[in-house]
Amino acid sequence: MIIIKLYTLIKKLIKILQMKARSLVEEDYKTVCEWWKSWNWPVLPKSALPDNGKGGFMVEKNGELIVCGFLYLTNSKWALLEWIVSNPKYRQADRKDAIELLVKNAEIVCKKIGVEFVFSIARHEGLIQTHKKLGWHVEEKPSYEMTKKIN
Repeated sequence: MIIIKLYTLIKKLIKILQMKARSLVEEDYKTVCEWWKSWNWPVLPKSALPDNGKGGFMVEKNGELIVCGFLYLTNSKWALLEWIVSNPKYRQADRKDAIELLVKNAEIVCKKIGVEFVFSIARHEGLIQTHKKLGWHVEEKPSYEMTKKIN
């Protein structure tokens, strides 16, 4: 029984090690827009994203893009990890591991640059549970996001 559990754990670890988190590049924006459309989310213009759409991270495995998120840096010790979206076609069992890698990677980068607090908004229960698992405080009373385009 222990050998089977150990074997299963090793297989999972090998799959996770095949994943890598990297900085977003220009070409990722088109892919992310397709993902937003597939999930029926609004498509954000590059001007609404950090570093014109390149300020964030992408997790991939063997060249397949899995999940991305954008990191907004502020003029304080706070950062916002936002617009986390996954590839709707990626349905492998390690999808949650990819999301965890994304959040952990953002935490590591923030720590390296002196950010003390990272803030994020989520509606999807799986994403909320991932944040809880990683030690994030999740407010139990829901709030509302408010946005106004100013021109």
